[in-house]
Amino acid sequence: MPYEPPTHTVERSLRATTGAKTVAGVDEVGRGAWAGPVTVCAAVTGLRKPPAGLTDSKLISPKRRAELAPLLEGWVTAYGLGDASPQEIDDLGMTAALRLAAVRALEALPVRPDAVILDGKHDYLGEPWTVRTVIKGDQSCVAVAAASVIAKVHRDAMMAELGAESGEYAPFAFGANAGYPSPVHRAALEALGPTPYHRLSWSYLDALPKWQHLKKVRLSTEAAALESGGQLGFDF
Repeated sequence: MPYEPPTHTVERSLRATTGAKTVAGVDEVGRGAWAGPVTVCAAVTGLRKPPAGLTDSKLISPKRRAELAPLLEGWVTAYGLGDASPQEIDDLGMTAALRLAAVRALEALPVRPDAVILDGKHDYLGEPWTVRTVIKGDQSCVAVAAASVIAKVHRDAMMAELGAESGEYAPFAFGANAGYPSPVHRAALEALGPTPYHRLSWSYLDALPKWQHLKKVRLSTEAAALESGGQLGFDF
């Protein structure tokens, strides 16, 4: 199914309305996984024409993503990556962990952006950043689409290395499922229990009586209250 290519429309609007000279597109991957970090990429592209076939990473085959990511890394003006670990997700909650990863990605850029285009409808970044949220920004905005592909390929490679067939965590098949709850992943969890790379505050442990004692109570009550109050709209 063909998709409309992303454009610079939102970036041009931000430049016109805020005076921003440097605009970064920001997207995350791994929010709904049971294992591994949440990874954020911040990409600055300027207003140049992007490589052919660029769109939301979820709409691109793994083979094409692997081909496109290095092209994008050379094409973008700059990009930065940031991770928040499973332990940080457990301690802080997903909102704060996303912000932590996003700030790390933005601070990895050589120049601080004047404005940020954030994929989705919820601004988890907040002040002091100037943020424009865009639903399906990873399909419609060039910089966000580029960030989505780079983040996805980076995190997938990290999880594949963790789940290498010769490694300790091979039964979890992280290379195939990237830490998401596939049947193989679920079976390994039930038999072997969570690894140090699993998010131990999450409700999947409630369905694993043998391992329920490992469930972690989140330390940040403020973050927990924000999420339970429905301010984020995230479905896990």
